[in-house]
Amino acid sequence: MIYAVWVPLLMPFLAVPAARRLADALAPVRAVLLLTATGAGLALSGLLALILLVVPGATRFSVVSALGELVRPLSGAAPAVAVPLAAAALALLLGCAAAVVRAARRHWAELGTASPSNAPADGELTVLRDSRPDAYALPGRPGTPGRIVVTTGMLRALDPAEREALLAHERAHLAGRHHLFTAVAEAAALCHPALRSLRAPMRYALERWADEAAASAVGDRRLAARAIGRAALAARAAGSAPQPRPRAALAAAAGPVPRRVAALLGRGPVRPRAGRAAAAVLLACVAVSGAAALDATSDLHSSIEAAQISHR
Repeated sequence: MIYAVWVPLLMPFLAVPAARRLADALAPVRAVLLLTATGAGLALSGLLALILLVVPGATRFSVVSALGELVRPLSGAAPAVAVPLAAAALALLLGCAAAVVRAARRHWAELGTASPSNAPADGELTVLRDSRPDAYALPGRPGTPGRIVVTTGMLRALDPAEREALLAHERAHLAGRHHLFTAVAEAAALCHPALRSLRAPMRYALERWADEAAASAVGDRRLAARAIGRAALAARAAGSAPQPRPRAALAAAAGPVPRRVAALLGRGPVRPRAGRAAAAVLLACVAVSGAAALDATSDLHSSIEAAQISHR
């Protein structure tokens, strides 16, 4: 356990470089699913590793040893090392738990504001009377519909065909429940600092997913690319957004728009081998991290049984 328990805590640093290559090299849906599995798998393995670091040091205290019916500590390290290590791991666990709970409460509260106040709504569409161009998809809570929020400035910046492509893009975000994928990425980032770098490729892959859905809905990839490009240019020229967007919102004009437009027009880099290689690296990292955590868990369980047998 001494060595295996550290693997899940170090593996994210190896996985992130491969994740950055994934979004451009794989189909958007596959990239999103793989990035989600990678973030969740590595975060859970890391949390388990922290728990495993807490237990041996905790057995240095007589109360814990008595509860576990142990006659000796589980850790072979000196108390001067085992106890501070357990305390640090416990502090990290509590910090992660508090951060995830705060983020979940904030996310839930934002989902309750799916329709901005004093804005006319037409079905799924909410129109904000503001000259500054903006548009985004704001999901609702479970059982309630999400909203597509668009300003009058954005509607004026696009022609009718481009508006339809933009709305198809935002509709794809709502239909695919893309905010759930971003929530997983945010939670993973709160559990391990290295996993923060997964958020950018995740957002890009989700926008590419919606781009492809919009192109399919309007039947014209060039139209979808033009709509996204013009929406981004209009929003950038206007400066700040009409109002702060909720964190759960996903916007067509966000992220590296030139890369997305190039991908829609077939001008982006096509690297299937690089995509397969990056996917293999990520899957290997998740597998190794999970296997190391399970191995450390098994070793700890064996140590507990041995200590209990000694007691009997």
